[in-house]
Formats: sequence, C-alpha cells, structure tokens
Amino acid sequence: MTVGTWRPSHVNTRPALFCSTTESQLDSHTSFLQEAEKRDPGATLLPPAASDRYVHPFRGLTNFSGTINVTYRYLAGIPLPRRKYLTIGLSSVKRKRGNYLLETIKSIFDQSSYEELKEIVVVVHLADFDLVWCENLVQEITRKFPHHIIAGRLLVIQAPEQYYPSLEGLKRNYNDPEDRVRFRSKQNVDYAFLLNFCTNLSHFYIMLEDDVRCSRNFLTALKKVITSREGSYWVMLEFSKLGYIGKLYHSKDLPRLAHFLLMFYQEMPCDWLLIHFRGLLAQRDVIRFKPSLFQHMGYYSSYKGAENKLKDDDFEEDSIDIPDNPPASLYTNINVFENYDATKAYSSVDEYFWGKPPSTGDFFLIVFNRPTKVSRIKIVTGTEDRQTDVLHHGALEVGQRSVGTKQGRQCLSYVTLGEFRGGNIEVNNVNQKIGFDIECVRIVVTANQKEWLIIRTISLWTAQLRIST
Repeated sequence: MTVGTWRPSHVNTRPALFCSTTESQLDSHTSFLQEAEKRDPGATLLPPAASDRYVHPFRGLTNFSGTINVTYRYLAGIPLPRRKYLTIGLSSVKRKRGNYLLETIKSIFDQSSYEELKEIVVVVHLADFDLVWCENLVQEITRKFPHHIIAGRLLVIQAPEQYYPSLEGLKRNYNDPEDRVRFRSKQNVDYAFLLNFCTNLSHFYIMLEDDVRCSRNFLTALKKVITSREGSYWVMLEFSKLGYIGKLYHSKDLPRLAHFLLMFYQEMPCDWLLIHFRGLLAQRDVIRFKPSLFQHMGYYSSYKGAENKLKDDDFEEDSIDIPDNPPASLYTNINVFENYDATKAYSSVDEYFWGKPPSTGDFFLIVFNRPTKVSRIKIVTGTEDRQTDVLHHGALEVGQRSVGTKQGRQCLSYVTLGEFRGGNIEVNNVNQKIGFDIECVRIVVTANQKEWLIIRTISLWTAQLRIST
C-alpha cells in the first residue's frame, strides 16, 4: 500500500467523548479560548456549540512534504490559531500493567514556569482502539487538567482505526515474534499520525513517551540549546539517550517524518527509523546534549506489560542549570588523538577532547570572542570507562588583555583560581573573586603524566544571564 492511497472518511459520532465544532465555528472557538483564563475551569471545557462534529482539514496529499489527509477525533480541547514555540507530542495505548500518562502530563506542566507554559502545547494521541478505555482516560485528563485544556495548552486526539494500514501478515524482520512485529508496526503509525497532526502548531516539536518525567524548566534549557545552534544545520537534537524520548525537530520536517514512518512502518522499530531519517537528511552524527532533560519512569512496558527498568544516568532534575559557554576560540599544544579535537570538550554535545600524555607546561586555552563576566566554572576530565585518563596535576587560570600571536590569541596576564582534584575542578562566584571581565580560561598541566588525557566537559556560566523560574 502506498501512502498516497489513504483518504479521509466519515467518523462515527460518540457525543460524550469526541467533542468538536465545524470549520465555520473556529472564530467563535478562538475567542472563547482567548477568554478562557477568566472563566471558572470547573464550569465547562468547551463552548456551547461543542456538540457538533469538528473535522480537522488537512490538505490533500500532493508531495512527500505535504500533510496526510486524516480526519482526527478531538477528544479534549482544540488548537489555538497562534503558533507556539514548542509542541510536546505523546502517544499512549492501554497497558497491561501500570499507566503513567497522567504523571507524565503533570510533570510537563509542573516543571514549567508560567511564562514557559505560554509557549508550549501538549498533544496526546490516544492510539488505542478500545473506545471505552479512551473515554475513561479522557474523563480523568479533563478532571485533572481543566485549566490547561481551556487555555489551549493540552489537546487529546485520536486517529480512527479505519486510517490504519493492515497490521496482519507483516514482515517478520529480525526474527521478532508476530505480536511484537504488530506492536512496533502499529506504534510507527501511531507516531506518524501524531506528527502529522502537530505540523502547524509550533516552530519546534519534541517527541516524548507516555512514561517520563521532565527536568525543571526544560523549555528554557531547550531554548538555550536551540539558540546556540543558530546558523548550523541539524535535523534532530537529542535530550535523552533513551529510545525516542526527548528527540527535537523543526516542525517543518514533521510531514516528511510522518510519511517516512508510514512508508516503512513494518520494517523496524520507531527509534531505528528515526536514525535513518536523520541520516537521509544529511545529519550524519548524533547531536545529543547533556544533562538529559527527560527521564524514563515507567516500570512496565506498553508491550505485554514486560518489565522495563531503563534509566538515563545523564538526567538531572534541575537541568535549567546548564552552562552558557560563550562563543570562543580554542587552542591546545597537547597532541590530539584522531578527531577528538579541542572544540569537543567545550561543546554541550556528548563528546570530549582526547590527547596523548601531556607534559609540564602544556595547556588547553579558551579565548572568548569578547570579555565576559563568568560566575562559575566546572571542568571534568576522564570518563567512566577510562577513569585513568584524567588530569592528575593541573591548575585553572583566567586571563585578561588578549592579543594575537603566531599561535593564535592568548592573554597577557592570568590569575590562578585553583588546582584540579581527582581530575576535576569547580569554582563558584568567579566574578566576585577577580576584578576584571574574563577573556581567557586556561588549563595548565603542572606535572608530566604517563596516562592520556580526556577533557570530558568544560562548563561556564555567565554572570549576566538570569533565567526566571
């Protein structure tokens, strides 16, 4: 079956569950929702005309980047006309053991400030064909999150079963049992329909699972990363190392990704298809940021209720405290191993600098593009699997009055902030300890060592930046 053969059809009405309006009533709904914050959230979740059928219009399929023509059921809420900054997409099905969806939604809202809430919309796709289960869950969602539904921050949708391709007689790739193939193939279609729906809701889209918890002010952390990548090409940024949790896309790429998942829905699991999609759009390498902003919290998998204890050990509850790392040039006279160059220690991406054994007087130098007030510096050397490749003897210095030399820019004078202990150093209140704006940060090796050196992360926090919580 090709994607282009899919056509919308009429949807059977279930008045108590599928709340919506006709296309001609969008204006009245818009004004209703704009005034929703002033209303009693317990009074009503939808305007009086909500009993009519709402058919969400999608353009007819014309090319690979066009949206797919699907008639969605609106189970709770309707989208606002103004595009938000970020859409958070969740797809959920009935589990044999445990249900974490309500906790996930609560974590999203609880971990966001009032200002951040204005910039997000959460879309939940209830992708189970058990309509009684869906109705009961929608009732729970509307009871627990009425304010967010009224404000247009939370939508619950469903793509009717008749739009799904056949889930019988699928390819038995990877020797998976038939029920496993059916489960992962349907999951690909679930996500495709969710992505398709979310295309025009915001500028960016992040994919979550229905059993995660979020770090505090994760949107602010995301925005800092997105801003830092301006001018560079990327297809997918990753904010968790697990599965398809925390995968960020430009919303303009969602139609293509939706088509891609539908075209290959029976070939392989969703997280593998996401890797292929990224590569086909010419992003060869993983771009993953640390600390992780999302953590898997479910104990039982949605597949057969099997135990699933996966955890992301890079997750931090207070990830708003991610470093700023102002624009800079980097220099080192340490012999670099292969492509583990100096820039990788300074990047927030999960990479590192790796050099051959350093000698006394060797350095690793960061020269800012302009003088900067720095409040905190943290440097970590070595990795979990190479715990001896740390800086055994070294000092951290900051400098001023940078000048150009044949070896690159460097500062004329330095002040020592401290020495490395156990391969690491962290200095707080830097701007209160020195009397100048910093132009250089330098790591100096103070004794020969036989071991190689990994500089895992260099994290700097600027004193000017203040983030409201």
